[in-house]
Amino acid sequence: MPPLDTLPKQFLARVAQYGDRKVAVRQKDFGIWQEYTWQHSYEHVRDLCLGLVSLGLQRGDRVTVVGDNDRQYLWADLAIMAAGAITVGIFTDAIPSEMEYVINHSGAVLAFAKDQEQCDKMLEIKDKIRAIRRVIYWEPRGMWNYDDPWLMAYEEVLEMGRKLHAEQPGLFEQLVEQGHGEEYANFCYTSGTTGLPKGVMLTHNNFLAATASYQQAEPRFDTDNILSFTPLAWIAEHTLTVTPHVMNGIIVNFPESPETVQQNIREIAPHILFYPSRLWENLTALIQVRISDTSWINRALYNLFLPIGYKVADLKYEKKPVGVGLRLLNWLGDLLVFRPLRDQLGLINVRTAITAGAALSPDNLRFFRALGINLKQVYGTTETTAAGTQHRDDDVKFASVGTPHPGIQIKISPEGEILVGGENIFHGYYRNPEATEKSLSVDENGTRWFHSGDAGYIDEDGHLIYLDRMKDMITLASGEKYSPQFIEGRLKFSPYIRAVMTVGGEEREFVTALINIDFDNVGRWAEKNGITYTTFLDLSQKPEVYDLIRADVQHVNQTLPPGARVRRFVLMHKEFDADEAEMTRTRKLRRAFLSDRYRDIIEAMYAGHESCQVRAVVEYRDGRTSTIETRLRIASPNGHDQQQEMEKQAV
Repeated sequence: MPPLDTLPKQFLARVAQYGDRKVAVRQKDFGIWQEYTWQHSYEHVRDLCLGLVSLGLQRGDRVTVVGDNDRQYLWADLAIMAAGAITVGIFTDAIPSEMEYVINHSGAVLAFAKDQEQCDKMLEIKDKIRAIRRVIYWEPRGMWNYDDPWLMAYEEVLEMGRKLHAEQPGLFEQLVEQGHGEEYANFCYTSGTTGLPKGVMLTHNNFLAATASYQQAEPRFDTDNILSFTPLAWIAEHTLTVTPHVMNGIIVNFPESPETVQQNIREIAPHILFYPSRLWENLTALIQVRISDTSWINRALYNLFLPIGYKVADLKYEKKPVGVGLRLLNWLGDLLVFRPLRDQLGLINVRTAITAGAALSPDNLRFFRALGINLKQVYGTTETTAAGTQHRDDDVKFASVGTPHPGIQIKISPEGEILVGGENIFHGYYRNPEATEKSLSVDENGTRWFHSGDAGYIDEDGHLIYLDRMKDMITLASGEKYSPQFIEGRLKFSPYIRAVMTVGGEEREFVTALINIDFDNVGRWAEKNGITYTTFLDLSQKPEVYDLIRADVQHVNQTLPPGARVRRFVLMHKEFDADEAEMTRTRKLRRAFLSDRYRDIIEAMYAGHESCQVRAVVEYRDGRTSTIETRLRIASPNGHDQQQEMEKQAV
């Protein structure tokens, strides 16, 4: 039997195994869950692949895909790879200039764009992406009046494929058979926190090795349901959803729309749930706000049993036995509080929950495990095909990102940098040999080592402790290095804080913070307390809101060493925005850009000023916008700033 060394070969093996007897994919359309068997998927992927070949697609070509998570995206991905070509994903919220860069840098010759919105972006840059021969769309709504022959309906490509299949019945299988494990499957572009995104070249072997390592650490079964909603342009969704689908036969469910994800999760009740860390942080805030708004008896039960859940989670963390009495109390709390809560969130069947993308704070991890959710931290990067380390069921440390996946090696350089080695390691950055040479090395055994740029260490139990990016570590006055991400993660445990960037370093005497309030949660709190406001800016600068956030900063400061405590902070006049290059598309802070953009605010905090003048664009609730000059308060966690005291006295 030939080796199943590519994703399309694995896909054909599952088709032969299940055929029409088992559901492969579900998607909710018009309020009804539609089911598609493995045989249906096979026919769709076959026809789409042959349609692309009819359009001139050749082995080694690149095809870009931009769209929400849909069955059409999955089938397009498999069809592209079956033809021997390479998928290049683009985030749906990418602006035209970002799309232009990825398309031209990758040399893509065809494009899939889901709908009118994405097609409009493509048309805007049409003269700048001349290598793109056709743009294929799969959502026809709004496209009926477009007459540009450059745009082509998904169904047209399928029809071309059906015609070619009738002429050459065995061509699809021949194309799949020609593939091999060292061919490239995906060029996955990095988030670009420090510059232009880099195209990470990943082979079929990379994906199969990474997913096999996850499978050994924690088996997936063909009865497992997973909801695919994190962007397919992100490496994690390919490693944790697409590849297990074709390797292990897990059932992939797609939401009706991005807005219905939470409702669809409850309907599907998946066995495996993957959220990036920011969504777990958002879920923490949502739970805390819902509890504060519920009936007094529900609040009383929650406040009674949550400390018991924490105690059980802590004993398991310390690998100590949980007494019979404590187990009984925890069972009762689960019956009365936590199980109904998990059911409301769609987590009732979750066997394992995963967080990745950025380190989740120990507070958040401990919180969800106290609720009975088997949440585990994963460490991996695009260059490691999203594999590296993971917590195990019986071996969770709140401050760690787990132990290495089977077959993957982790070591720490003399400088404290995390190095990752194994068959999952990428083969280089496309058209960027300088970055490849800097980030990739091969030892005498032929093992590829990725130099991650992350700081960390391995503890006495073999757990990897991730600290932060090497370049972002803060050096305290004592000479000790400290992690901004750790401080920020603790602060974001507050339901009223959405995003934070801490500032510090050898040239600074103390740590400061730029804080984004959570507009929805703080808005509800303000209305509940009779505080009127009009805009995000207006709400963020209320003295009462500063007092609210100050209490959270004080609480976090008590858990930090003196040199790492936040001494001054500002509540920002606007949220950090990926469209303004302040964050990546995966919501990571672009620290250098933010530090430069908000230099005046940062310098004012270190200069001891009570406020800082800024120019701000304000968006009102009715959609109107205006540009205003305003002053932002600068506060200290240890007491009221002078301006607030004067205003309160005047009131």
